Order: sequence, then structure tokens, then C-alpha cells
Amino acid sequence: MYAAFAATLTTKQMGFFEQPVAMEDSITQISGNLTGLKASQIKAIERIYQRRMPPEKVITPELARYLTELSRELKKQLGVIINRKGAIVSVIVGSEREIVIPVLSDYPLGRKLLRGVRCVHTHLKNEPLTQDDLTDLAILRLDFMAAIGVKEDGLPANIYTAHILPYNPAGKTCEVAEAMPFHAFDIEMDGFASSLEEEMGRAITRDVRGTSERAILVSVSTKHKETQMESLEELKELARTDNVAVLDTVCQRPEKLNPKYLMGTGKIKELVINALQKNASMIIFDQELTPTQIRELGDVTELKVIDRTQLILDIFARRAHSRDGKVQVELAQLKYLLPKLTGKGTSLSRLMGGIGGRGPGETKLETDRRRVQDRISHLEKELQNLSRGRFERRRRRAGSGVPIISIVGYTNAGKSTLLNALTRSETLAEDKLFATLDTATRRLRFPRERDTVITDTVGFIKDLPEELFKAFKATLEEMEDADLLMHVVDLSSPSFEARMETVEKVLDEIGLNTIPRLLVFNKMDLCDPIEAANIARRFDAVLVSAVNQATLGALMKELEKRLWPGEALEKTAN
Repeated sequence: MYAAFAATLTTKQMGFFEQPVAMEDSITQISGNLTGLKASQIKAIERIYQRRMPPEKVITPELARYLTELSRELKKQLGVIINRKGAIVSVIVGSEREIVIPVLSDYPLGRKLLRGVRCVHTHLKNEPLTQDDLTDLAILRLDFMAAIGVKEDGLPANIYTAHILPYNPAGKTCEVAEAMPFHAFDIEMDGFASSLEEEMGRAITRDVRGTSERAILVSVSTKHKETQMESLEELKELARTDNVAVLDTVCQRPEKLNPKYLMGTGKIKELVINALQKNASMIIFDQELTPTQIRELGDVTELKVIDRTQLILDIFARRAHSRDGKVQVELAQLKYLLPKLTGKGTSLSRLMGGIGGRGPGETKLETDRRRVQDRISHLEKELQNLSRGRFERRRRRAGSGVPIISIVGYTNAGKSTLLNALTRSETLAEDKLFATLDTATRRLRFPRERDTVITDTVGFIKDLPEELFKAFKATLEEMEDADLLMHVVDLSSPSFEARMETVEKVLDEIGLNTIPRLLVFNKMDLCDPIEAANIARRFDAVLVSAVNQATLGALMKELEKRLWPGEALEKTAN
């Protein structure tokens, strides 16, 4: 499970992925480095497997003495992994300073809070638990970690123990007990492990009851702190939109990003404990992750790991209702998935049968990628057909001579609410990001019995995934026929200027910088009136509240003035 962690963690932790060394003519396996050991010493180590612990004991005095004496003879640390039934599932030979814990593939976490095994090992110099011991305890979610000191005569000295803590207000992750002589140590292990897990479950129930997906949000960035926190707040809103309960947020500002894990290894340990204590089901990163990072972080945390892009794609998949929207979202998802089909392990590299001189055939990975590429080609052709239909509708609208207004803006700026208020329609509008994805077109009637077509488009967002931008580009190109772009801005947002710049940048990228624009500051009811008026004057914008019809009069007059400028000039001259 921890193969990916090997490159950056300690030598001790790298042992998570070492394969056990198989002994000839033996059904037992010993993990670690057996180089230089005599055959008699190896046999002595193998005999450890024949012992069995009472479930209530951390370790029996007889086995503890056997380990310490053998450890002193070998001048190496020895360790055992014991399950809750008292069976020894792994014997580990370490170096003078550390042991290497093997893969515990027979004890996956699944929905369990603890792994169901404990680690007991020797310390040749009678030293306390090391930071590596505590890291192993946390990341592996062991029931218990114990180290037995070795005296000069090979007998057990002190015992040093630690265990994971349930969720607590102080945020403490592990409890490290005071050292005590081994002969005075006594704890009922079976009752202790079950009670600890039960207490952890009770703490979790109080914090996250009634949620389907429970996530911890993570931001690892070298950008300015204010920018990082602003982006993290937006990620919270995205999670809320996708019906994900946010349990906690984690921020790290390293000098240099870790290319394999994005975040530092110490922070990963804290993240694993945090996720354990709060029973998180997934981790969402604010930064875009590479396929390798997603895989390695998933292996280390044993949780679902996604990034901002994948979260936005999931929101779009939930909220696309028209055929156009569904095709565009599926196309974006497949283009996002395709590079992530690599490196998924042996399950995707098996050969699919060949005959005669045709060779071994395709691997499963190649087959999956080919199917995805075929589906992408099919969707792109379907999108072209749908695009032609949109073009015909646009051509008919343009031929009617009726002016066209396109509403643009950052997501959740109130575009759909404003469309409903202006046209007295009932387009879906919610206080969520990307509440509507499908283009909505309505007729807007002015007091002088003149009409215009007004179109609501999908909202923009900072760092919009490239796959989504490409997929929705055809829809956004409908704005090319607009006579006026109405840029709606949420004035109540502290970062409204940055969001304005994001929208302007997207409009420039799709070649709409030549179309006249009207800036509309929405949600004036949530701002100080004097401050809002000053800001609107500075940006030459119209102030409105989409939920208050009384504020829309000035906007209607400005729209009429922009769409029929000649008549406005004639009225002024008279």
C-alpha cells in the first residue's frame, strides 16, 4: 500500500513495500535484511512464528525475552506484527536502529478505524519510541505500538508504548505513555483495542452524522497566503455545491512543492490522523494533481483523493440536463480520465489473448485507453452535429433583426436570478456555484413595446479546467452573435475585482473582446449603500439587486440606451 511513499520517507517507512524474504522449505516468511545471518539464526527467527499470544496480552514475557536475547545476539532490532487473535502475522529483522514494517495487505482498513494489528519490536539501547515509530503508528493506523529495551544481559528492560487518540478539542493525535519496567507492564490488549475503536466511533458520530461524502480540503501552495485562503474558500463552496460535507481544511505553504506528494511527509502524517479521527471518506486538493500524485496519495492515505478539477467535473455531471451539456461534460471527463489510466498497477497491464503470429495481444490498459479514445471521437462528432444545430438557431435569430443580449459573469454572481427577474421566467436559480449549466434563452420586452433576446450562459470560475473550457467553448461561442454582453458581478464578494478580471480574461480568450459590454453590479442589498454607489461610479457600472424588482429600472433604461443608441441621442436633442 505504501510503495509510493518509499522515495521520500525514512528507511524504516520504506519497509512498507519491501517484499518478505521467503525461506526455503518453510511456510513462514521473514521480512527484512537477512544478509550475514547464519542458518541457525534464521531458524531461531523462524521459530517465532510458532508462538501464539493470548488475545489480552500485548506480548508474553516468554516471547519478549526470546526477542531481546535474540536481538542482542544478532545486534539487530527484531519486531513482530500480532493480530487481535494473538497470531503472529509477520516477523521483521531490522538494523541496529530501526525495523522495516512490511505491507499489511491481509489487513486492509476498508471501513475500519484501526487496522487490527499491533507492532512490538526491540530497541537495542533501551531508547524510547522514535518519530519513525509514531509515524508508522499513525499512517498504518495500528492498534498499538510498543518498543522493548534490551539490557546488557539480553533481558527485557523498559517498555515504551503509544496509541492513536480519538478526536479531541486539543487536536492531539497520539498518546505516548511513560516508560516502565517490562515486568511491571500489564494491559488487556483485546479490551483496550475494542474500547479505543468504539470511542473513536462515538467521537466521529457526533461530528459527521447524516452525511454521504465527508471530505478534508487541502491546499498546498507557494502563492501569497491571501490568494491561497481565498481559493480554499471557493473550494468549500464547490464542495457544498456537490453535497460534500467539509470536515476540516489543511493548509501548507512549503518553500518547494513535493513533486510526488505535493505536500511534505510530516503533513501527510497529520492529514492521515485527522482523516481517521473525523472519519473522512475523501480528500480534496485545491491544486490540480498529476496522475502519479493522485495514485500515491491514495495509497498512503487509503482514502479517495481528488483535485479541484475532478470536483468541478463532478458538479457539471450532476447539473447538466440538456443533450448539449451532457455531451460536453462527458467529453471533458473522458479527456481528464485518459492520462490517468496509466500507472494503475498490474490490474491494467495484463495481456489480452493473441493467436498464432499476432503476438501476445493488447494489454488491458491499452484496451481501456482505446475504448476511451473511441468514445471521445464519437462524442466530438456528436458535438459537431449539435453545434450545427446551434448555428442554425443563431442564424435565424440574427436574421430576425431582434437584438441579442448575453449575460456573462462569475459563477454564483446571480445571472439566472437576474434573468428571471427581467423576463419573469422560472429558470433554476440557487445560491450555489454552477447551479445552471445549460444555456437559457428568453425574450425581454421593453416598455416601448420593443423586444430583445436575452441569453444566460454558464458561469466562469478561476482556473477553469482546460478540458471543460474546450468542451464548452462551442456553447460560449454563441455569444459571438450578441449585440451586448451584460457582465454581472457579485459586488458583495470581497474578491469581486479578481473575479471580474477572470471573466474578462476568458472573454478575451474566446475572441469576444470587441463586443460592447455593460457592467452590472448585483447584490447591492448586501453592501453598504454609499460604498456600493462609489464603487459603481468608479467602474461605470449599474447597481441592481436581482431579488428586488424596484432596482431594475435603471438597468432597463441603460439596456435600451445601449441597444438603440440613435433613439437615445434623438431624444436628448429634442
